[in-house]
Amino acid sequence: MKKILVMLKSNPEHWAEQLRAALPGHDILLSAAGEVSTAGEVGAIGAVDTAGAAGTAGATGAIGEVDYAIVSKPSPGALASLQGLKVVFSVNAGIEALLESGVVPDGIPIVRMVDSGLAEGMLEWVLAATLVWHRNLFAYRERQLSLEWAPMQELLARDRRVCVLGAGELGGRVAATLAQIGFDTRTWSRSPKQIAGVASFHGAEAIEESAGSCDFLINLLPLTAATENIIDHRLLACLGRQAVLINAGRGGHIVDQAVIDSLDSGQLRAAVLDVFRDEPLPLSHPFWRHPGVYLTPHVAAPTHIATALAAIAGNIRGFEAGAPLLHVVDRARGY
Repeated sequence: MKKILVMLKSNPEHWAEQLRAALPGHDILLSAAGEVSTAGEVGAIGAVDTAGAAGTAGATGAIGEVDYAIVSKPSPGALASLQGLKVVFSVNAGIEALLESGVVPDGIPIVRMVDSGLAEGMLEWVLAATLVWHRNLFAYRERQLSLEWAPMQELLARDRRVCVLGAGELGGRVAATLAQIGFDTRTWSRSPKQIAGVASFHGAEAIEESAGSCDFLINLLPLTAATENIIDHRLLACLGRQAVLINAGRGGHIVDQAVIDSLDSGQLRAAVLDVFRDEPLPLSHPFWRHPGVYLTPHVAAPTHIATALAAIAGNIRGFEAGAPLLHVVDRARGY
């Protein structure tokens, strides 16, 4: 019987319960030993049998052979101690933590999270952030509090130019939806992509052209050595005056000081940020108090257990039936 080890610090018992229902022919094991320690984390390691009874396994190394591990950010060495491990499934879309040296042994496939709930959540967040600025709702709120009746010039979506950095599972869907609404939409990606109604740019030499005169810059790129610090003074200067930056990729994509400088100069009208280099964002960081920065605490696309588990279970069923794994990370590319 195949064994699945759940190495999560958030809702591990619920994951185990849902996995038992989805994959009744598998043994489900629980372990928080490989997770970053936090207050309230499940500290014990238990084995959950297919009848739902929990038993004590003692330590990760005592579990024996494990076929699959479901992880978020395991500690270095935790996965290397598992015997027989065939696949590592990430519950997160971002997998840069799993690509750090020593985290996942060489030769073991890493499967990134691609599921409907994550994609829907990201689309909703990006649309909310875009439309609230497109229709000047924050500006009208300020005028309301000042008891000022002052209509602004209102533009149609077709009069706004939007550039989405990243045209994969998340960025492609966001770009297609923005184009359907009517925005003049562009994407930029590492390799060529074709999306109906969207102007596509690719390659390092084309990124400034893709951002040229845009009213919105939306970042949904994966974080790699090639994309770190990609949103800098030079790229922000390519945007139209009073543009809006929306970042739900990774904090490492933006040069923080470049964003602050661009806000102070009026090049940026606002920066809507969901992800940061250090999380939680340190209270000393100027983003907290800058009037042009609008923060959300890494909630743009949270993992929804039901849809994420369905994606993992479906992938396992297909793999055991002889089909290739879906959404395997290319370690050389970093996504």
